[in-house]
Amino acid sequence: MPEQNSQNHPSRRRLLQQSVGACSATLLGFSPLANAQFRVDISGVGGTQMPIALPDFRDEARAGQPVAAIIRSNLERSGQFRIIDAPAGMFEGSQPVWSEWRARNADALAAGSAARLADGRVDLRYKLWDVVKGQDLGGEAHAVAPEDVRLGAHRIADTIYQKLTGERGIFATRMAYVTKAGGRYSLRITDADGEGGQVALASPDPIISPAWSPNGKELAYVSFESRKAVVWIQDVQTGRRRVLADFRGTNSAPTFSPDGQQVALTLSREGGSQLFIMNRDGSGLRRLTQSSAIDTESVFSPDGRSIYFVSDRGGGPQIYRMAVSGGAAERVSFSGAYNISPAISPDGRSMAFITRQGGNSFRLCVMDLGSGAVQQISDSSDDESPSFAPNGRLLVYATRAGGRDVLMTSTLDGKIKAKLISTAADVREPTWGPFGR
Repeated sequence: MPEQNSQNHPSRRRLLQQSVGACSATLLGFSPLANAQFRVDISGVGGTQMPIALPDFRDEARAGQPVAAIIRSNLERSGQFRIIDAPAGMFEGSQPVWSEWRARNADALAAGSAARLADGRVDLRYKLWDVVKGQDLGGEAHAVAPEDVRLGAHRIADTIYQKLTGERGIFATRMAYVTKAGGRYSLRITDADGEGGQVALASPDPIISPAWSPNGKELAYVSFESRKAVVWIQDVQTGRRRVLADFRGTNSAPTFSPDGQQVALTLSREGGSQLFIMNRDGSGLRRLTQSSAIDTESVFSPDGRSIYFVSDRGGGPQIYRMAVSGGAAERVSFSGAYNISPAISPDGRSMAFITRQGGNSFRLCVMDLGSGAVQQISDSSDDESPSFAPNGRLLVYATRAGGRDVLMTSTLDGKIKAKLISTAADVREPTWGPFGR
């Protein structure tokens, strides 16, 4: 299959075809990111955004983080909310003057405070109001360690999101992605906005294809540290890792089953690149596809009964679906001659994928799996690695902007996008973690 091309951060499948030299990888476990140095650039206008006012938290400087700004950015990035300018002075104990907030065209209002407790923790409190109905919607208090203030802000944003939309928020979830800076690669685990977190692995040679376990406790990935592509599984909390697949040839593209007990991956141990399934402990290896084509980039359906994958068995790379138990494969993608990198929404109704348009333009699309209708989401030209948020409302993907490799989040209609621009490194290979932390 032809490969996507990026000068600064090679694509995963091009790397799998390259010979790489010996290297040593450094396991860093919970090595903190002193300064993630991301800038979030939100663009676009949604059709049904709720206007919400959220002034700075009272005394939030004591928290060491811009608490209200983190919450505002989360809500705005979701595509469900439009932020209304709000003067400081409100906090969770205030009584809103409804006429003033209605005059500002706010439908909802949230306000809070931050305080240092005697034991060193930070007490974050907030309250939410329905301005239209003049109603108190309640609030919460979170006493968090200083290093968890960002997480506390994300959890407040999640609660606000759920109270106003009826759906679970995803702001306190995590992402994993790979950065490249100065010839070194790092596998990073961060908050859902790309900030904070830890470096899980650092290496002078490529790390690709990270994939979360369904419980969020492990990451599978491909490392080239031993002269070839080898699949590893790493415990996110302890940093301990183990080799899952180191067969003859290449070992690539791991993905967990929905119950977390199996891993599907691509192996060339029997010639060609074919799909295999094994237990998460490395036992029970079973070949799934039996074609003479290249079969790769597999992903399970949410019910665990089907597997989607990319194959060139029809002449060019397209997306196919087959039963996990085996049997015939059914072609799924038909729009265009080159479609790769499937990602299935948590409800199983939508598939995100990358399509090639023209000579070397790769763009993110979303397909309704029921009707087969396809919508182009991006207007960029070097998109890779789409991944759904666990509530299915947002996508994260890698692309290029301003000569840099960056991450982008987007609503499923493509109307609201947030560019996560790292000032320190090129960023690729994002994968959104599950609920729970």
